[in-house]
Amino acid sequence: MQAGDFLMNTTAQRTLPQMFEKSVVKYSTNILMWEKKGSSYQGTTYRGIQTQVHQCAAGLMQLGVQKGDRLALISEGRNDWVVSELGILFTGAINVPLSVKIDELSDLKFRLAHSGCRAVIVSGLQVHKIRSIKNDLPELLNIILLDGDPQNNEELAFGKILEMGRNFLSSHKNDFEVRWQSISENDAANICYTSGTTADPKGIILTHRNYTANIEQASATLPIPEWYTSLLLLPWDHAFAHTAGIYTLMKNGASMASVQQGKTPMETLKNVPINIRETRPTFLLSVPALAKNFKKNIEKGIKEKGPGVEKLFNRALNLAYAYNGNGFDKGKNATLGMKLEYKLYDLIIFKKIRRNFGRRLQFFIGGGALLDIELQKFFYAIGLPMYQGYGLTEAAPIISDNVPMKHKLGSSGAIIPNLAVKICNEEGKDVPVGQQGEIVVKGENVMVGYWKNEKATRETIRDGWLYTGDLGYLDADGFLYVLGRAKSLLISHDGEKYSPEGIEEAIVGNSPYIDQIMLHNNQSPYTVALIVPNKENILNYLKNQHLDAGEQMGQDAALKLIENDIAEYKGKGKYTGEFPERWIPSAIALLGDGFTEQNHFLNSTLKMVRGKITEFYKDRIDFLFTVEGKDICNHQNRMIIKRMGE
Repeated sequence: MQAGDFLMNTTAQRTLPQMFEKSVVKYSTNILMWEKKGSSYQGTTYRGIQTQVHQCAAGLMQLGVQKGDRLALISEGRNDWVVSELGILFTGAINVPLSVKIDELSDLKFRLAHSGCRAVIVSGLQVHKIRSIKNDLPELLNIILLDGDPQNNEELAFGKILEMGRNFLSSHKNDFEVRWQSISENDAANICYTSGTTADPKGIILTHRNYTANIEQASATLPIPEWYTSLLLLPWDHAFAHTAGIYTLMKNGASMASVQQGKTPMETLKNVPINIRETRPTFLLSVPALAKNFKKNIEKGIKEKGPGVEKLFNRALNLAYAYNGNGFDKGKNATLGMKLEYKLYDLIIFKKIRRNFGRRLQFFIGGGALLDIELQKFFYAIGLPMYQGYGLTEAAPIISDNVPMKHKLGSSGAIIPNLAVKICNEEGKDVPVGQQGEIVVKGENVMVGYWKNEKATRETIRDGWLYTGDLGYLDADGFLYVLGRAKSLLISHDGEKYSPEGIEEAIVGNSPYIDQIMLHNNQSPYTVALIVPNKENILNYLKNQHLDAGEQMGQDAALKLIENDIAEYKGKGKYTGEFPERWIPSAIALLGDGFTEQNHFLNSTLKMVRGKITEFYKDRIDFLFTVEGKDICNHQNRMIIKRMGE
């Protein structure tokens, strides 16, 4: 069989390599990737990236990579990220994209071991992590370096892989063609690790068709002209950036740019505003943390211009809020005078702000975590709408989106085409419009399951329906409103999620002074904890130290006991590395009463009823996000200790 014959038989296979090859034919001279290494951005065309992808794939084949093998990719966003992922996919292997934010080596090792990765492609800033754990990963045969020189026989430079690929293609081109064209749309493309409701992360298996279906769905709701460019600010392994950024742009002949990498994360962050002006993006993907930072900088710039300008800006904002409404009803109740005044403010104020975003920016797309309605109204007012969407990695990930042609502020948008969505009550029955329940979806973009975890797969996918674990409702106009997790996941300010149970169990198990603990993070800057102390052990400690719970010295000593036990999971502590530090509490509220079935803070299976606990202790939780509250020796905690001794 000739390679050309094979292509004729497989053109119906909707895989990522097939999608990429079609884009290369259609947009061969368009710029696909923009990257800044020196003083300016340099572009590489679709055809140029294709050459590198083919060499990468062929080099991996020469290395012995087979269909179905797993290879990990750990790197900051750059051209080589896309070349590496597509190179892996062209061999029929499965990419395991991993976050550069994973600093806990045990966490990284679990993912590599659980997925059975035979090789890892890694950047210079991340390779030290792999070198630290490779001796305990017997299935990991090769470390492919995007930067730097190999240190042993198991390491290869990425340039060497490309060289091997060129040689392989010169003599085995037909083998390469047959390999990539033999890939089925139902073959796995990625195993994406995310935190579920159990202690260990779950590997979400996404097929080629999961991705291409979601790309088609996204492109149908938001047409992307080939002249569009986006500077991809989010981590490229992030499901949102992966589909809504890289592959949606690639399918439509558009281009993407990477942020110039600094020597440290802070240095990279400082490059963002400069890179925005240099690349002049037409849209940006954002998460709430980025949006808040942009807003803060805008308001700072306005304030620096003096009270007169600030007063005018605030007046313009208020007028814009009234004129825009929720976006869906924009301008419907506006008078002619209001419209003219709004246009004037836009000309003299808002337009100048937009110039700082490269002069071409039309909108943001928000994802990862729920975007505050006030943030949405602010950016909509200045003419840079931030359209909120909703999705899960398990759905590759887009489920609903707000777009320029149809949007409603405060919602997560309308359901994307070719996706069935229903809202179900606890019995699994559909509920009427406007009534909240669990969001349940079904479509070609829904994952096939979790890697090596049939139990979790059965619980999450039932009769083809994906039970998201998120609460929400649909309004009469078909817009989805997402209310939050149905269960217990912590959600950080940048949208990352983590299950708290493992941390909670470890802390209680390792501390004689903590009886119960509930972690809390709902898109907050840091994680906090409600702790029920072990009264007997604390009072015994104070007695042995000749201290009194009724006096401040004794109260502070007791509080430091608890603080020190928590600190064992950070820095150089005894349990450092067991859990990501961002989920270890930075502020603590001590409680006078425990969680029991009697007070309904525990259910019949003795699991914490987190919603009720959070609601009851709302004021205590809010206090933890103040300067005074963050100090464990605050007046509230001292009072709890004092009452122990009474």
